[in-house]
Amino acid sequence: MSTQCPSQTVSATAAAALPAAAKLKTLHPAHVGLLPLITLAIGFVMAMLDVTVVNVGLSSIEKSLATPLSMLVWIVDGYTLSFAAMLLVGGALADRYGAKNIYLLGLVLFVVASLLCGAAPNGGMLVAARLLQGLGAAFFMPSSLSLLTHVYEDDRVRARMLGVWSATVGGAAAVGPLVGGILIHSFGWRSVFLINVPVGLLGLFMAVKMIPAVEKHMRALTITSHFLGVLMLAALSFVLIQGPVYGWTSMPIITAVIVVLLALGTLVQRERSGSVPLLPRALFATPQFAAANGIGFLINFGVYGQFFFLALFLQQARGADALQTGLQMVPMMAVIFIGNLNSGRMTARWGPRLPLRLGLTVGAVFSALQMALTPETPYWMVAVAGALANLGISTAIPAMTTAVMQVAGKVNSNSAAAALNANRQIGALVGVALMGAILHTFTGWTTRIMLAYGVIAIVYVLALVLVLRYINTRSATTTAPVAPAGE
Repeated sequence: MSTQCPSQTVSATAAAALPAAAKLKTLHPAHVGLLPLITLAIGFVMAMLDVTVVNVGLSSIEKSLATPLSMLVWIVDGYTLSFAAMLLVGGALADRYGAKNIYLLGLVLFVVASLLCGAAPNGGMLVAARLLQGLGAAFFMPSSLSLLTHVYEDDRVRARMLGVWSATVGGAAAVGPLVGGILIHSFGWRSVFLINVPVGLLGLFMAVKMIPAVEKHMRALTITSHFLGVLMLAALSFVLIQGPVYGWTSMPIITAVIVVLLALGTLVQRERSGSVPLLPRALFATPQFAAANGIGFLINFGVYGQFFFLALFLQQARGADALQTGLQMVPMMAVIFIGNLNSGRMTARWGPRLPLRLGLTVGAVFSALQMALTPETPYWMVAVAGALANLGISTAIPAMTTAVMQVAGKVNSNSAAAALNANRQIGALVGVALMGAILHTFTGWTTRIMLAYGVIAIVYVLALVLVLRYINTRSATTTAPVAPAGE
């Protein structure tokens, strides 16, 4: 749902891959031209589209499979859960066994999972297949940008190709709802998954032929810490999604909360005292790194929570079908690309603090204004308010990525990028789950809208507070890799 706003992993991973690429040597001559870029973009764009098109198909899935609301949340969050939980593992495996090998493995898993999604006979099977999709994405998405920066060895060519990449991914995210609406209207909801099969097979064939392998380098795998992270996220998802179903004080929910706390406490203890932590301790020497990751979590909480809520609002409250929903979401998604471009220019001139402050302020204000929406509100008012909120947040996202990478510096850029991407995915998971809890708990759309957009406005305000407190002018001038302007 990685997302971009939807193109959430592009900037951080690209910035991290730049210094890393200089250390790698090709095992055979690198290809030139656009074909390697197109090859690697196929998988990434496919995964980005999957985040947005599924939201458009939720009502169709609900009717076809007779799934309850909690199952719809699992269908969206299942992908995000496994992606967030396994993202750090994917990066470590790419280092240890080779970026190309892990990229191909991830793409195979994603294609197989897409086929299973399209053939799912019930909601449970669809959720299981979505979990497998997220695992595949966690393997191939970090590797794709590392391979891209390795293929284009010249700094100027690489920068130009990363700009094209960012524009392509951002454009794919913007048209995702429309593509999903057209597919569902013409062929049914299963088509949004099955279309990945021929596209993914083409991407596999091209990757085998076009992308050179890179040298492996040994990296310790902290299996216990990774397991604790997966356990914590799985239990947290269960609490947030099933809480309204079982009751917040029921034994299963209380047990899951205890599991979350125990797993979190044990993980923090291991990170503090272990010889091989998941993240370098140097990253936490300054509070700016933790604050910027908190900003990323909060932004994705609001963005993906809004996508999920908006799709169901348009279809269930306003009576739009899948195609109409896709068309109506286009203006609200298209501005994301504009915000990304503006943010890159503003950050290059003034540093990340200004676009963060401006973007989060605009996002918070227009999210708060959307609390007054009703099912009878004219569409143009829904579109304008949603578009302006997204324009603001899409201005903040690249600046937030730049702030993280600047604090990390070149030495820890890969770890910082992985941490940021994982935190943002967790934010998306929690945001969607909380929107599902609101929809499940309250029946009237007026109350649902007020609470949903009120929560979204509050998380943007909290992110703004972190910016004002921790993201200062000096951190903006620190030398470090800067994210492409397109993101």
